[in-house]
Amino acid sequence: MTEDDKDKSAGALSLPRVLTFSLANLPIGAINIAVFVYLPPYFAGHLGVGMALVGAAWGFVRMIDIPIDVILAVLMDRTRTSLGRYRVWMIAGAPILMLGVYRLFMAPHGFGGPYLVGWLLVMYLGYSTLYLSTNAWGATLATLYHERSRLFGGLTAVGVVGALSVLMIPILGHGFGRTNAQSVQAMGWFIIGVIPLCVGVASLRTRERVTRDHKPETFPLKDYWQVLIKPELVRLFLAQMALTLGPGWMSAMYLFFFTDAWGFTVQQASILLAVYILAGLPGAVGTAALARRIGKHRTLMVTTTCFSLGILSIFITPKANVPAALPIMVWLGAMAAGFGLTVNAMLADVGDEVRLIQGRERISMLYAVNALASKIAAAFSILLTFPLLEWLGFNPAEGAVNTPAAVHNLTIAFIAGPIVFVMLGGACVIGWRLDARRQGEIRGALDARDAELQAARGLP
Repeated sequence: MTEDDKDKSAGALSLPRVLTFSLANLPIGAINIAVFVYLPPYFAGHLGVGMALVGAAWGFVRMIDIPIDVILAVLMDRTRTSLGRYRVWMIAGAPILMLGVYRLFMAPHGFGGPYLVGWLLVMYLGYSTLYLSTNAWGATLATLYHERSRLFGGLTAVGVVGALSVLMIPILGHGFGRTNAQSVQAMGWFIIGVIPLCVGVASLRTRERVTRDHKPETFPLKDYWQVLIKPELVRLFLAQMALTLGPGWMSAMYLFFFTDAWGFTVQQASILLAVYILAGLPGAVGTAALARRIGKHRTLMVTTTCFSLGILSIFITPKANVPAALPIMVWLGAMAAGFGLTVNAMLADVGDEVRLIQGRERISMLYAVNALASKIAAAFSILLTFPLLEWLGFNPAEGAVNTPAAVHNLTIAFIAGPIVFVMLGGACVIGWRLDARRQGEIRGALDARDAELQAARGLP
């Protein structure tokens, strides 16, 4: 009996199988840090692009990028090839993402809005294709309630490794005398290098289980509309928006706050961010373990509350003190690791219920809606924070000296925004009904129906 057969018969996935598939998330984790934390300040501070233009371009791209995810989702769920359903999309997204990353991280000095908008669109097209195919494939790969926490925990952990790897570039680069701008460009080359390696291993070494449809596809808009207005999906959409906007708000202001308000150097800020990211490894493992004990939705409420309490501790922490800041970063990183993990695992459960009701796979659509929430929130994290900082009198230029009032306003904005949004995200899943018992009932009904269809068609 092969390892795949053992996994299938036991209803569980081996750890090597989880980690191999999770490699696809490594470049995603690297991009999330490099693009959202380092790229906007690099554009504004080094390449001479105005903060308002950067914020407006990001917001504009994320808005017009919204239909792309929906189109991709519909195409993915309708795909039938000899290689599988999601594998071909994962492979196709890799070169598109590589091209977009190259053009953004190697952008010329003083480029204009059309350049930024155009290449952001290319990058996000590749990003969406890889992100959606990975999560949709993962939802069909793990079919049990608790196995999904484990699989998405693996995806989160490997994403942390990707983020941590890209963070080491400015940290090590400083020791070799490289400028911050050179380190940002090196991040781009790193991401370009790991995309084909990680996507290749994950897609070629993972067996894809394609679910069988129980009803013919007629492209009924009514079915898709019923999915979009499903209360559970709406709640997770709002939760994902809030849980993306909270940390995204922090990411957009991170370097400004840590250097101008908290008194750290760029290298120290990068080290502390690396600690935050590294804490996501035990955080992902701990979140998955806690979800197995108390359920995914309760775990999400616990982590959001603990995250907010951790941010408040910044008020009583000494400035420019790395040892004092370390525990806070560990705590915040461990708690934040549970946000995406639990939401993605809960979406997989919603996907089972949708397939039971409609008789067709719609899982890509669910993750497309989730991606839309992330994109809208990510757009607003820059669209809101950069113009806000400009309005508050903060100057982001390299070597600029800001007034105490501007630094104070930066501090309040950095701390208040994430607390509000993260707590809203946790509140969205109060009273969640798709628990382990209900998902087990749905999964049992799906398995029985799949077996009947298989026997009726004379399939092995």
